[in-house]
Amino acid sequence: MKSSSRKELFNYVESLLGEYCNGCFVHQQFKHEGGRRYAHRFCITQCTVGEKLQEYGKKLT
Repeated sequence: MKSSSRKELFNYVESLLGEYCNGCFVHQQFKHEGGRRYAHRFCITQCTVGEKLQEYGKKLT
């Protein structure tokens, strides 16, 4: 994989995190109700943004 495409992927991941994940109400609510681990598990397994981030993570490795 070329470094320019890696940079593009990193930039896209950063923009996703900044736009959708920072200050996410659902994450904050689940963190309050079930704890940090519960909220993180939700983000990884059920959130559409989390699934998209995983796809880009796989492309980076």
